[in-house]
Amino acid sequence: MSKKTNMIISALLLLALFGAVLGLEQMLPPTHIALTVLKKGCIYALVAVSMNLLNGFTGLFSLGQAGFMLIGAYTYGILTIPVADRASVYQYFDGGIVQFSVPVIVGLIAAGAAAAVFAWLIGLPVLRLKSDYLAIATLGFAEIIRAFFQWDKLGRLTNGSNLLRKFPTFNSIAFPFIVTVICIGIMVLIINSSYGRAFRAIRDDEIAAEAMGINLAKHKRMAFCISSFFAGVGGGLLAMYQTSIQAATFRSSMTYEILLIVVIGGIGSVTGSCIAAFLFIASSEWWLRFLDTEMYIGSFKVPLLRTGFRKVVFSIIVMAVVLFARRGIMGNREFSVSGIYDFFKKKFGRKEAAK
Repeated sequence: MSKKTNMIISALLLLALFGAVLGLEQMLPPTHIALTVLKKGCIYALVAVSMNLLNGFTGLFSLGQAGFMLIGAYTYGILTIPVADRASVYQYFDGGIVQFSVPVIVGLIAAGAAAAVFAWLIGLPVLRLKSDYLAIATLGFAEIIRAFFQWDKLGRLTNGSNLLRKFPTFNSIAFPFIVTVICIGIMVLIINSSYGRAFRAIRDDEIAAEAMGINLAKHKRMAFCISSFFAGVGGGLLAMYQTSIQAATFRSSMTYEILLIVVIGGIGSVTGSCIAAFLFIASSEWWLRFLDTEMYIGSFKVPLLRTGFRKVVFSIIVMAVVLFARRGIMGNREFSVSGIYDFFKKKFGRKEAAK
């Protein structure tokens, strides 16, 4: 199958999926949990792929994703709150210092740009570190930035520890779906470009990569900033989904969830991150919810079912996946139309030839 044909079929499948999602949205009530899973799953898929670009494709173990999402969320909220509503939102800080608003798309791009700028500044000293030391440094950055944004001295900009609200949000699944597809598509293009090959060379062997003429500092910083940009966009989408912004939401546990999605899906697989994101959200938000509710069969009370038991079962499932599928759902493989075509051709073509 030619590359052009593969791209056309992939685009048609994507359009069919988009149509199916919109059809499902029309069939279900607006408050149905399945729609919540789809919306939140799109956002987490975007952030997981951005983390995989850094951890899986470049080999830089970073745990600062929640911090960059926080920067993106606040940037989006600050820039898009309507001017008429700023006095009520910043009621404790004289209406705030930003007295203009920008369109939603501009706000999301600005969210990514702000996260990328912070990543560039942080990356100058931090990217000299490796492995666990880099992870600890970026995790510390995320915690510091969360506390910094709640500082009352920044209240006229961030509203301190109060909520940012009344910014534009979305009701339909169409908006996060389209933004996520575009962003992931851009990251796939980067991964398959010469820059992506340089990232993978750094991941595999830094010494050999440098010997081939790859500027390690430049490409590491580039991967860090690109990953942070899309994490910032994901933070803006998450703010739109939650309809309000508070720094306390972006705890380190959010980064661990995203890292878990990357590991379950497969480190070095964009497709795996997307699949794992929806499975993770569906399991934690929907499929295992019944485990938190007490249940009776006649007069017999089913043991263990109570608030919090869902997390215990979910942890056991995750441990089983990690133990029996150590490379994740997809490993380092990707979903490919041409790959499926070649598989069936090899599987059934030989039988036809034998006949």
